[in-house]
Parts: sequence; C-alpha cells; structure tokens
Amino acid sequence: MNQNTTDAIKELLYKMADDLLIIGHRNSEWTGLGPILEEDISFSSMAQDKIGQAQALYVLLNELGEQEPDTVAFMRNANQFHNSQLVELPNGEYDFSLVRHFLFDHADQLRFEALANSSYEPLAKVARKVKGELKYHVFHGNTWFVKLGSANEESHNRMQAAFNEAWNYALGMFEPSKNEDLLIGEGIFEGEETLQEKWLANITPYIIKAGISIPSSETWKPVYGGRVGNHTNHLSPLVEEMSEVFRYDPTAEW
Repeated sequence: MNQNTTDAIKELLYKMADDLLIIGHRNSEWTGLGPILEEDISFSSMAQDKIGQAQALYVLLNELGEQEPDTVAFMRNANQFHNSQLVELPNGEYDFSLVRHFLFDHADQLRFEALANSSYEPLAKVARKVKGELKYHVFHGNTWFVKLGSANEESHNRMQAAFNEAWNYALGMFEPSKNEDLLIGEGIFEGEETLQEKWLANITPYIIKAGISIPSSETWKPVYGGRVGNHTNHLSPLVEEMSEVFRYDPTAEW
C-alpha cells in the first residue's frame, strides 16, 4: 500500500473514530439524567458502544503507525480532532439529543454497511461487526423520533425546532475529504456524496411519519470544517473534561 493510500485511510479512520468518541462522550452525559429510567440506560449503553467502536478504529490507526489508542484519544488538543461539529454540540434538552442521535446513527449505520465491503480488509472486518451493533441504535432513534414528533402539539413543536437547529450541522457530517477520489477509486469507501444520498432516502420515511418538515433545500448550508480541525467553542472544554484523568498521569496502569 503506497503512502497516499495510507494517508487517505488514516484520514477516514480519524474522522469516524473522533465522531464516535465525541458523541459517545455526549451520550454518556445523560447517565443519571435521562427523562425516564429506560432512556437513562439506553443512552448510557449506546455511549459505551460508541466509545468501544472508536477504540477499534484507533487500533487500526495504531497499526498504520499512529500512536497508541489512549494517547490518540486523550492527548490531542481540540483543533487536532476530525469530528463533525454536530457531535460536539451540547446535549441541550432531550429533544435535541434525540434528533442528533436519529440523524447521526442513520449516517453511521450506512457508513459501516458500506465499509463492510471495503477493499481495505482490516476496516471491512471491523465494519462487519459494528454494523450489527448499530441496528439497535437506529431502531431506538427511529422509535422515539416518530413517537415524540407525532405525540402532541408541544412535543411536535419542540422536535421540529430541534430538527431545524440540527439540520445544517447534520449535513456537515458528509464533508468531503481531499482524498475522496482516491478512496472511491480504490474501492475503500464509496464517498460522502453517495452516503448522503442514501442517508436522505433512509431518514425521509421516518421524518414523514413523525410529521416533521425538512427545511427547504434553499436554506441548506452544511456546516463544514470539523473534519479539518475547525470546531465550535464547545469542543475544547469537552476534550479537557474527557481527558482529565488520563492527562493527570498518562503512565498509570489501571
């Protein structure tokens, strides 16, 4: 494998792993605070899954010459992360967290389903395992998105407002990389444009069922930048909190 291909794979792995680590941390913040006990447990469980999935991708990066997974996860500054801005936004109320969960997990499941057939076998092997775990996440998001979107006027209005707030950030998940053509040409990944088309087709029936309106396409302004280290002011304190214990003594054995 030549260096250009290696760099392209690293870029892909970093953005996927960072998305999962950051949204896993955000989901974990619902532990003890869920609106009902079932949701407290659900968000905590999904957070654990996502952080485990992030670690699997950091292990692949380590095999490609990057630092150890814990070092990569906890010793970088915010501007060295490649996650989309969607996942770093504060949880807000339950409506926003649920909308983000719905939008993100559909994209994530489709990404891993596509990568299960990647020509880069180490990633394909991880993807084949992870895509099964994500079925529950997507089912959970679909169930509550439809239920709360169509429950009553107040619930609907809150979900619509959260959806409008999240939409352009969600489009930012599909920020194309500089190595997009190489990834597509070598059969490593199908590309962000194709993924976004599949995502729109997947989420639309649930959006209609929930009675939610997708913002007019003329207003679509994807929030890009996260993939190249440009983040909101919310990421830095999150990274500091997430890495506090590890940074205190990186050599400690647990």
